[in-house]
Amino acid sequence: MRLTLLLGSAALTLAGCSGKKDDAAPAVISPRAARPDAPAATAAAPPVAVPPTEPTPATPPVEATPAAVAAPLEGHDFIHEARILYRVVACSGEAPIPAHLDSKVVAAHCAKMATKVEEYRSRYVAEARAFFANLIPSGIPDKVVYPFGGGDLISSLVAFPDALETTTISLELSGDPRRIATLARAEQASSLAGLRGDFGGMLDVGSNTSENLRSSQRNQLPAQLSSFLVGLAVNGFEPVAVRYFRIEAGGDLDYLDDAEIAAIEGKQEQAAADEASAQETGKKKGKRAKAAKARKGSWVQPNFSEAFANVEIRYRKMGDPGAAEHVHRHVAWNLANDAMVAQPELLQHLEQKGRVTGLVKGASYLLWNDGFSTIRDYLLAHLDWMLSDSTGIPPAYATKAGMVQEPLGRFTGSYLKAAERHNRDFRALWKKNPVRKLPFRFGYVDASKQAHLLITRPKQAGE
Repeated sequence: MRLTLLLGSAALTLAGCSGKKDDAAPAVISPRAARPDAPAATAAAPPVAVPPTEPTPATPPVEATPAAVAAPLEGHDFIHEARILYRVVACSGEAPIPAHLDSKVVAAHCAKMATKVEEYRSRYVAEARAFFANLIPSGIPDKVVYPFGGGDLISSLVAFPDALETTTISLELSGDPRRIATLARAEQASSLAGLRGDFGGMLDVGSNTSENLRSSQRNQLPAQLSSFLVGLAVNGFEPVAVRYFRIEAGGDLDYLDDAEIAAIEGKQEQAAADEASAQETGKKKGKRAKAAKARKGSWVQPNFSEAFANVEIRYRKMGDPGAAEHVHRHVAWNLANDAMVAQPELLQHLEQKGRVTGLVKGASYLLWNDGFSTIRDYLLAHLDWMLSDSTGIPPAYATKAGMVQEPLGRFTGSYLKAAERHNRDFRALWKKNPVRKLPFRFGYVDASKQAHLLITRPKQAGE
C-alpha cells in the first residue's frame, strides 16, 4: 500500500548501476589510535555461531520494540524468513533451523563462513572503524548515499555505523526471501556454496566483482538480501523488520502487501504464458508486464519476481531489544542518464532526503563518465561530506561545484582504464597535498596497487 516517505534523521546508502569490483588482495591493516574525543567504535559482533545438528521448530514471532525511525504502516513483513536466513546464511541469531533444512549442511557452511568473517572483523570492523572514527567529523548528515555499491552494506556500516538510514542502489534485485521455506535438500549445499562465492571479495577486500554480482541473481536463495544480513551480523546488528517496496511517481514509497505481491506475480505469470503461446503460434511477442528483468542489458536476468526488487531492512544493535532502529533500503536501479530520465522516481525519492553523506567505492569510474552525470550532479548538489576511492567525483567537477577534496594514501593512476584527463587531475591533487597514510584498503587500489581514499566536501568560509 502507498505510504508517503517519512523524513527525519535517517541514513541512506545508494548503490546504483553496479560497477566491476576487483579481486586483488587487501593491503595489511595496521592499528591507528583514535583521538580522545573521537566517538567510540561499535563493538564487534560475537563469533559466528555454528548451528545445532538437530532440526528445531519454526522461528518465534517478532517482539515489539521502540523505534527511532517511524515504521511503515503497511506492507508484508518478511522478518520470519529473514531471521531464518540470518541464522542459516549469516550464521547469527537464535532462530531455530527449520526441519526441512539439513543442519549438517548449514553447520558446514557456517564453519567456512566463520574464518572469513573473523578475518574481516579483525581487518575492518576493529581497526578500520577506529581509523574512520578519527577521520569522519561529527555532525555530518545521518543519511548516507552510496551509488554503485552492489550488495555492500557491510563496509558502509564499518565507516558509518551510527547512520540511521542507509540506502544502497545497484543493478541487482534484492531477492525473494520465501524460498528459504521451500528450498529442497538437494539444492541446499549448492545454494549456500553459491552464496559464499557470490559474497566473494566482499569479505576479502570489502568489494565484489561484477561477475559475482551478476551470478547472484540466479541463486535459489536471495543473494542481495543475504549479503545485507551478513553485513548486519558482521557489524553487530540484527534485523527486526523486512519489507519490499516500489517507488511511486514523486518519490514516495509503496510498501507491498500480500495482495500487491500476488498481483505483480500474477501479471508476470500471465505474461510468461502469453509469450509461450505466442511462440507456439508464431505470433509477435507481447509486452512482458511487470516481469522481473535485468536493470541493464548485459546483466543476468533474475529468476524471481519483480515484487522482490527493492527491500527495506530495519535493524538494531544485536541482543538489545531497547536499542534504536536503523533503516537500510536497497533499490534496484540503473543510474545511467537515459535510465534516470526514463524513470525519474529514484531521483525524486533521493531529493526528498535533503543533505546527505556520500560513499562511493569500487564504482568502475562511472562517475568520471558523462553518461552518469545525473547521479553525479545529484551528489554535488546534496552532499555535506563524502568518502570515496578514486572512482568518486573527479576534481574538474568537484572544484566547479565549490567542493574541496582531501586525498589519503597514494595515487598514480586509475586501477581500470579510464579518462586520462581525470587521471592527470587526480595525480596533481595527490601531488600537491601532503601524504596522509592510509593503513588499509577500502575500495579500489590504484594502478600501482596502492590504497587510497578521498574526502569531498563543500568549501568552508575562508578556504
